[in-house]
Amino acid sequence: MRSFNIIVACSENRVIGIAGKLPWSIPEDSEFFRNKTAGHSVIMGRVCFDEWKDACSLGRSVFVLTTSPLPKDSTAVAVSSLNEGLQKASLQSGEIFICGGEAVYQEAIVHPLATRLYLTLVHRQFTGDRLFPDWKLLFAREIDQRSAEHQGLKFTFLTLEKAI
Repeated sequence: MRSFNIIVACSENRVIGIAGKLPWSIPEDSEFFRNKTAGHSVIMGRVCFDEWKDACSLGRSVFVLTTSPLPKDSTAVAVSSLNEGLQKASLQSGEIFICGGEAVYQEAIVHPLATRLYLTLVHRQFTGDRLFPDWKLLFAREIDQRSAEHQGLKFTFLTLEKAI
């Protein structure tokens, strides 16, 4: 298996979702996410897959952690565990990205092969039912940072690596 990245947008209080959806709409972050993962492998849970209608576009290899069959017309591959997804994604070219949801992030963030975190930190507290794990001690080395704003909502794109 190869090393992998985690990519996520979360609020200051680590909220990543409510009722299966993002609690905000930031077009620049959506574009960043689409462009960063294009042509690479993505691993995600079933709710994320069902919400991300064009996951299989832009040359992505998609691996979905699920116990249910995927739609017959989908090019995504069902996997039963994160490690199975990582093994299959490791056979593909390009990078590997973990795209959520909460349980997948919880397992991935402590995985020894997780090396980089692409975090869009939304500078506001949100109410939600899904949280991103606390990353600050694990991914403490900042590689890059860029701040932006959309309709008064401030956010920062952070690229972090595991502290060694």
